[in-house]
Amino acid sequence: QDYYGKKLQKSADLKTNACVTLARPLPKAVRDALENVHEEVVARYYGCGLVIPECLTSCRILDLGSGSGRDCYLLSQMVGERGRVTGIDMTESQVWHGAGASPHALSIPPPSFPSSSQVEVAKQHIAYHMDKFGYQKPNVEFLQGYMEKLGDAGLADESYDIVISNCVINLAPDKRAVLREAYRVLKPGGEMYFSDVYANQRLSESVRKHRVLWGECLAGALYWRDLYSIAEEVGFSPPCLVTASPITVGDKELEDVIGDCRFVSATFRLFKVPSSSRAGPGQVIYNGGIAGHERELVFDANFTFKEGEVVDVDAEMAAILRSSRFAEEFLIRDSGANTAAPQGCC
Repeated sequence: QDYYGKKLQKSADLKTNACVTLARPLPKAVRDALENVHEEVVARYYGCGLVIPECLTSCRILDLGSGSGRDCYLLSQMVGERGRVTGIDMTESQVWHGAGASPHALSIPPPSFPSSSQVEVAKQHIAYHMDKFGYQKPNVEFLQGYMEKLGDAGLADESYDIVISNCVINLAPDKRAVLREAYRVLKPGGEMYFSDVYANQRLSESVRKHRVLWGECLAGALYWRDLYSIAEEVGFSPPCLVTASPITVGDKELEDVIGDCRFVSATFRLFKVPSSSRAGPGQVIYNGGIAGHERELVFDANFTFKEGEVVDVDAEMAAILRSSRFAEEFLIRDSGANTAAPQGCC
């Protein structure tokens, strides 16, 4: 809170690019939606990726570490008036903090606004955005609470289609608890789609205790292999890597502390696959029905589905497509043989 509230006044104050990294250009639909978001909401937001997955109409979405609400207001437009977006954030004091693509990444200078907590800023602009989107009633809500304890905020089991998070899980001391809670609130077939910072090794004590590196989202970075073991332990499918970008450290003192450790900003997707959906490998054909992805759907770094094209998939991907919101967008049939080996990552 001290780092975001007092130390950072402009993009030049950042020691790394962890909080401004976007792995790929913003899609036009997202750029257009971003134009509708209030400038104060955009200006009070930092992050390392884009957490707007595909096929969102009428979905119920939970944003962990929602900050001032930028991603929530983007998603509000994507799910439509029949969908629902809930943002939860721990901030209470009057500081800048949060997640999402920062104003610096979009070359927008941070304007001056009255001092308010992140959740307060998000709540203050609900009416503005609902009017802007032409909605008769709000489809967004914001809660103050901890992502490790979603039950304390009243979030029930199996109540969301998608859980998103943008560069905040690294700030959580208990990352298992975060993933465990996300798994609990997801419906069967639901997805956790999130961006965060990862390290190529487990971090030393000197890195993990460094205050500036904590503020820059590096000291809490998870060793990427640990994400796989935690996901399996919690019950998720193996993580699917969507995008990854290297993080640069432009400060000699911090480079000396970090040593040979390297960091990436990466977006992963995890699925809550029910056991009833698990079978063998299969063949799938994408029908081209997802708006903005009619010709092809880039699902992750391993699988791109072109409209009308037969693709062999391993058992895990077949189960994901069969049980998730993507099921209606694919013709899925068992292949009868192990035609696709399990895909690797990173």
